[in-house]
Amino acid sequence: MTTATANPNVNDRKEIFGWAMYDWANSAFSATVGTVFLAPYVAALARAAAERAGTSTIPFFGIPVAPDSFLPYCISFSVGMQVLFLPILGAIADYSHRRKQMMRLFATIGAICTILMFAVSGDLWWLGGVLFILANLTFGAALVFYNSYLPDIASEDQRDRVSSYGWAMGYLGGGLLLVLNLALYMFSDTIGIPGDLAVRINLASAGIWWLGFSFFTWARVRPRHAIHVLPKGETYVSVGFKQLGSTLREIKRFPETLKYLLAYFLYNDGIQTVIAVASTFAAAPLIQG
Repeated sequence: MTTATANPNVNDRKEIFGWAMYDWANSAFSATVGTVFLAPYVAALARAAAERAGTSTIPFFGIPVAPDSFLPYCISFSVGMQVLFLPILGAIADYSHRRKQMMRLFATIGAICTILMFAVSGDLWWLGGVLFILANLTFGAALVFYNSYLPDIASEDQRDRVSSYGWAMGYLGGGLLLVLNLALYMFSDTIGIPGDLAVRINLASAGIWWLGFSFFTWARVRPRHAIHVLPKGETYVSVGFKQLGSTLREIKRFPETLKYLLAYFLYNDGIQTVIAVASTFAAAPLIQG
């Protein structure tokens, strides 16, 4: 008996499509907001604010930083918050039956924060950082629950294919909106839209895209039972960090795997950081506040 026969809820094409559509939806945030438009736009606003104040720095939680460094600091802060919270959310994904509700909650919060980036202008440059921290944190949180669905919707022999399908949908969705947004910005003068307004429309459109296409996921992905039963006397917080500690202790038995993971962490995060901050400098002459 195959896995699909034993569990008729796996390998359902409609559910897999609904699951993959979340990658199509949320990749708009990564491409339009995280990679291209937000960093140079907020940096331009922050530089203008610093010039009006007669200084070369702006405050980041009381710490003076260069305007171009403001959003990278926000990225680092949001990633640090993820390190604290994602182990807890991982435990909820394993031990709770509310995965779909939690995924929907975090995705909705992230999308709304992204839509609210339309309000970032003038002296509200700091709002771009606050909204990005919240959106990036909830973006990662929703992904925890999104990824936890893969073993439930695909049999073991189909998981690589389904995972690749999700990645492909993400690149297609994020890339398509980015092309549309770049076109809007490049031709904003032609159609009579100020450049800063075009940027704000693009930022908000990523949130609308994220939230709107997520409804395909909510409609087609079914709720699932908890993967494990929460041990008596334990909380999601304690279980989450115990799992993390157990993993770190266990990985010492596999030194080559540990080397690979550390190398991948340094390489991947380095590449992602370069991608995230490169637009601040590459697009600075084009995208101004």
